[in-house]
Amino acid sequence: MRRKTWIGAVAALVVLAACGQTPLEQVLMGAGAGAGTAMVLGGDVTTGAVVGAGVNLYCQNTGTNLC
Repeated sequence: MRRKTWIGAVAALVVLAACGQTPLEQVLMGAGAGAGTAMVLGGDVTTGAVVGAGVNLYCQNTGTNLC
């Protein structure tokens, strides 16, 4: 279990390091970050992926420049 947590944490940090240039990249990287974060926090990985994908795509395309 501990190894799974570390793998999820590293995956979340790696994905958060790059936000993506195209909408497809943004969705995939957001989904990876959301899933990794959910895994580390013990949440539902699918929900984390959906939320992460939506938030990253929204932030990148509304001019908020959070990345």
